[in-house]
Parts: sequence; structure tokens; C-alpha cells
Amino acid sequence: MSIPVPSRQLFIDGIWREPILKKRIPIINPTTEEIIGDIPAATGEDVEVAVEAARRALARDKGKYWAFASGAVRAKYLRAIAAKIKGRKSELAKLETIDCGKPLNEAEADMEDVVGCFEYYANLAEGLDAKRKAPVSLPLKTFKSYVIKEPIGVVGLIIPWNYPLSMAAWKVAPALAAGCTAVLKPSELASVTCLELGEVCREIDLPAGVLNILSGLGPEVGAPLASHPHVSKIGFTGSTVTAVKIMTAAAQMVKPVTLELGGKSPLVVFEDVDIDKAVEWTLYGCFYTTGQSCSATSRLIVHESIAADFLDRLIKWSENIKISDPLEEGCRLGPIVSREQYEKVLNFISNAKSVGATILYGGGRPEYLKKGFFVEPTIITDVKTSMQIWREEVFGPVLAVKTFKTEDEAIELANDTHYGLGAAVISNDPERCDRVSRAMQAGTVWINCSQPVFVQTAFGGVKWSGFGRELGEWGLENYMYVKQVTQYVSDEPWGWYQPPKQ
Repeated sequence: MSIPVPSRQLFIDGIWREPILKKRIPIINPTTEEIIGDIPAATGEDVEVAVEAARRALARDKGKYWAFASGAVRAKYLRAIAAKIKGRKSELAKLETIDCGKPLNEAEADMEDVVGCFEYYANLAEGLDAKRKAPVSLPLKTFKSYVIKEPIGVVGLIIPWNYPLSMAAWKVAPALAAGCTAVLKPSELASVTCLELGEVCREIDLPAGVLNILSGLGPEVGAPLASHPHVSKIGFTGSTVTAVKIMTAAAQMVKPVTLELGGKSPLVVFEDVDIDKAVEWTLYGCFYTTGQSCSATSRLIVHESIAADFLDRLIKWSENIKISDPLEEGCRLGPIVSREQYEKVLNFISNAKSVGATILYGGGRPEYLKKGFFVEPTIITDVKTSMQIWREEVFGPVLAVKTFKTEDEAIELANDTHYGLGAAVISNDPERCDRVSRAMQAGTVWINCSQPVFVQTAFGGVKWSGFGRELGEWGLENYMYVKQVTQYVSDEPWGWYQPPKQ
């Protein structure tokens, strides 16, 4: 199936603009390893132009044009974006599949989530109108006070390649709902659908400069965006290593950041479970999106009394996973996004084996696939807690396994990590699930499941997995600041100082 990739430029100030240095980056289909098009490569010069466009849009007509317009006005545009994406769902899903290797049914589900995200924040934007001057009760009747929430300003939004348009929606929708203007920087490994978001914005006549989209390399776009003096906040999803650089740049101007970073999430399975149900959630928690999810529950902690049976069933279920061209019907595991990431995943597996771990299943490319960056679902046992495979994020379909005897031991193993994005517990004992979920050090805990995320809830991590929350009302709060206004309402003078003699 040949799917044409639109040739786009940078989306700045409501129109398509060629990069100032005229650079472009090839798009490589991870399934075929072939070049299927290219994307514009912005540089610091383009960042300057985009930020200025965003500043003009923010300040136009003293903010009445966008920042301080009625929330209902902004909601109208967010709903229009949602409607356009819904109308192009099939096309956008296919583009995302050939761009990053995501199985088509996953990409289609992502498009539904994108639509839902813009619609949700349209509703919240309308709700802001009723909260414009929230009164505050004071102990003194001589004063009145109220609180206003205002957009934080021009925001820089930097996203990864595993959920391209979804991650864009998670940041763009609440930022625009809040009244901010934005510069979006998608990953150079998966920018196609994010650039199409620019075309959607052009078609619905989103006011010029409200959203600007710059594809390109991190050091050439992300770095100058993070350090730009006129960018008021950075929202970043990606690696902890990059986050440190962003925080360092932002700290020079005391610029706030929201960071949603990596993870090495645990999934604890107790002995009282339905094994097949628990096995399926284990697979889904680690192998969905080919394991390229920051919240993947890639550390399986299973009770020793059921471990042998559990692993046997895990292998049988893994053997049944269809690994193929992600456009094929029924594909459940596509390729890794790029050659560099593919080699990184294989090196993790090789290193685990070299230090004494056992590759129980998988570990390489399926024999019947001669090209593409495919890695089989991989299950690794005989793992020590000091091993790299247990401690570091792989970002591939690789599951490391340990057993436990007691609940306390399971919790200790689960929390023995620098990360804290997600965690899961599976048990038929509700009280145990409640105890364990409370003890787990993570921003999200799943009970008897793994990975479902809803736009109405909060998402984010602790420890090395970042801080701040996306989605829900918390996502909107990310892009606003609180201004309190206090008024003296008495006709009497304040009376603190003695008046001068007449």
C-alpha cells in the first residue's frame, strides 16, 4: 500500500514557511527502511521568527484577540480542530503508522484520543468564563478579594516520537484553552502528523501565530526554544537526560517547566490472580506500542508460587502476537522507530545476556522479517536488581522478570528505582490492592490493568520521571498563573500614619 506523505514547510504565523537555512530531514519508514519523504529542519533562526509570531498573537489588541478572549471563543477553535482531525482520522493514522511504525489499529485509537482531548479542553475553556473572578472570603469587611487565572504567555512544547499527535494534543489543547500561544517542536523521528496539525489549523483559520510548528533536531530547535527569553514556559515529554538540559536552560531565567519523563515501571502479580487475564495485561503493559512507552510496566514482579506457570503462559501468549508490517490487519507489534533505537534495544538484550540473565523468549528480529527495525517480544529472567536491564529504560518490547515471596518484598522491589511514572498491581484481594497502590511511589498506579490513560485524569511522575501533571484540569492549570486582586472598599482612611497638620 503506497501512502503519499505530504511535503510541508514550517508552520509559522498561520502560513507555511521554508526554513531560513533551507534544510530538510529524510523520513525513513521503520518497516521498510526506505526514505518516503522529508520534513523541514528548523534552526535557531526559525525559532526566533516563530516566537515573535507567538508574541504578536498573544499581545494583539491588548490580548483581546486571544489571551483574554472569552473561553468560548477559544473553545470554538478547539472544537473545529477536533472535527477536522476526526474527518481525517483514517489518513492521519496511516501517516503515523508509516512514520513511526505504530500498528494501524493503535494509530487509529490514538486519533480518537486526539479528538477527545481537543473536545475535552474546549469544554474546560468555556468553563473558564464562569471562573474569571473567583471571590475569596476575607476576615475584614473593609476589603474584597478575588482570584484571576491568566495565561502564562508564550509556551514551548517539546514532544517525543512514540505518540506524535497524541502528545501534541496533550500539550497544545490545554495551552490554547488557557489562552497561551505556542511553539510546538515534534520529534525529528516522527513529525508528519504534527505538521498536518498545522494544515488543520490553517484550514479552520486559527488566528495567525497562536500555534507555530517547528520540526527539526533537538539541539537546533529544542535548545534555543528552552533558553529563549520570551518563552514563558516549557512543557517537555522525553528523556531524563534531555530534561536536565532543559531545566538548566530554563533555570537561567527562572522559567517554569513541566516534565513528563522516562520510566521503569513495575507490575506486581500476586498468587491469587486469574493467570491468563494477568498475562494479557502483562503483555499489554510492556509490548503495546512495541514497548516504546515511557510508562511501560517493563519490570514484572511475580509471586514465586505461580512464577513457573505464569512464565509458561506468558511465552505461549507471546508466541501468538502478530509481528508484521503495521499496516497489516491484526498486527500487534510493529518496528522500533529508527535504526539507532533498534540497535539500542538489541544492545540492552545483549548486555543482559552477557552479565548472566536468561533470554527466556525472543531477543532478536523474527526470522521471517528480512528488513525493518523489528524486535520480538523479549522476556528476560534470572535478573539481578543491579543489572542494567532492571534499572534502565529500554524503550522496546523487553520485559525483565523477578519473583517475590511477601507483599513487603514486592513493594520494595517495585520502589527500588530512580523512576516513578507508573506502577501496577494485579490481585483479587481489594484490600491488598489498596495497600500496595498506596505504597507504590509513582504518579499513576493501575489496579488489575496496565496503561489505560484517560484525558479526564492526571498523568505525570515523581523522582526521575519528572514533575507537574498533564491531562484533566491539572493539564489546564499548567498553562495559567494565579493573580489575586485585593480592593479596599471602605470610605474611611486607612489610618496607619498620622496625617500632617493642617
